Amino acid sequence: MAAKILIVEDEGDIAELIRYNVERAGFEARVVCDGHQALQQIRRAAPDLLVLDLMLPGMDGLDVCRRLRADSATRGLPIIMVTAKGEEADRVVGLEMGADDYLLKPFSPRELVARIRALLRRSEAPAAEAERLVVGGLTLDHGRHEVTRDGVPIPLSAMEFKLLAFLLANRGRALSREQLLNRVWGQDRFVEPRTVDVHIRRLREKVEADAKHPRLILTVRGLGYRCAD
Repeated sequence: MAAKILIVEDEGDIAELIRYNVERAGFEARVVCDGHQALQQIRRAAPDLLVLDLMLPGMDGLDVCRRLRADSATRGLPIIMVTAKGEEADRVVGLEMGADDYLLKPFSPRELVARIRALLRRSEAPAAEAERLVVGGLTLDHGRHEVTRDGVPIPLSAMEFKLLAFLLANRGRALSREQLLNRVWGQDRFVEPRTVDVHIRRLREKVEADAKHPRLILTVRGLGYRCAD
């Protein structure tokens, strides 16, 4: 069955260009033009992936992303954010709100389709780690796709879950940003090393008692990160 892609874009020509190329690649596509319509559509029938424009009328893409990540039913929905803004700050904010990937306009439709395929593969890839990983009071359960601390669920996006799982499975081992990108985002990734730092910061805010003084996810200066033993 073809994956269902929801396209949220208020510029008609761009929306049609994306829809045409997505369908030509073998996916099912549906287009809505604003954030409110996107949320309504997702609640009625969740897509397999969301292509989300940042600048939208009424409710912008960041707000849509924030709301989806706050809802347990849509927390793991893969999101590619598309925008004409090119400043690093805009990319970082998009990632901090929970976007899995970021694409700048004007973009190649072929590149967009490649990123959709890559993100869908990463989202569907089965976990190869132990079924349950426990560090202190933190438990990651692959079968339930759930992370808890002392029995209390911690909401994570799909990419945050994969990143935490890899760190826990390799606890005590220093991992470079490049290693994390290759193993968590995949060899066919289109993201930058800075993406790792953004996701680590978000993870710390969720799993650490004090994100400013982390005791679980530690920085290895000049290299990357490691999970404490």
